[in-house]
Amino acid sequence: MKEILRLEHIQKYYGDQGNLTKAIDDISFSVHAGEFVGIMGASGSGKTTMLNCISTIDTVSAGHIFLDGTDVTELKEKDLARFRRENLGFVFQDFHLLDTLTVSENIALALTINQVPAAQIDGKVREMAETLGITDILEKYPYQVSGGQKQRCACARAIINRPKLILADEPTGALDSHSSQMLLGTMQSMNEQLGATILMVTHDAFSASYANRILFLRDGMIFTEIRKGSDSQNVFFEKILDTLTMLGGGQMDVC
Repeated sequence: MKEILRLEHIQKYYGDQGNLTKAIDDISFSVHAGEFVGIMGASGSGKTTMLNCISTIDTVSAGHIFLDGTDVTELKEKDLARFRRENLGFVFQDFHLLDTLTVSENIALALTINQVPAAQIDGKVREMAETLGITDILEKYPYQVSGGQKQRCACARAIINRPKLILADEPTGALDSHSSQMLLGTMQSMNEQLGATILMVTHDAFSASYANRILFLRDGMIFTEIRKGSDSQNVFFEKILDTLTMLGGGQMDVC
């Protein structure tokens, strides 16, 4: 299986010499094409910082990040911006949709920025909207639709350019349980049917159970990892809870 992402000895510091904090402590791991990987850990464990290191790259204090074979830590600033735009997709907790644009226009914006010919955009948007079940809201504005619909719009925008990797930061954090389950089903379909490679930070064991591998962080380091394999989602969910307990916190205090 092709390697999409590789982190080699990543370190991230905050502060100055008088008050220096190591948020990421020599982390190395790989993600392969078609994987759905979850990142979990207690508050302050470094999971969001690690995701930020991958998404912004220029914030890394030390180490190397390879995306589809390219050492992105060696790219110049102008090349890095283009590389991120063409190869990464993002799904955030707070959607990041523009209220002055319709759902269709929000999705199309990703194509426009990447200079896709105008004649192709409408067809691509409608095809993706049909796949994710949001064709009926394409002409509505974000403030006219539910949180779950907004997040599926964000998913459509993230994947429409067929990025090498989708980064999801607490994607269900602002949703109720029903909308969360619908979104996670959407992300699972993106992974299984569209071949999307997903790296998701989450505090929620149920959300994590949709992934096929989980990395657990503690004090800026990888504590352990577990794989779903042939387990059912319920069995994997129980394994996640057991690992969280071993990590030093139950489901309620992991964030």
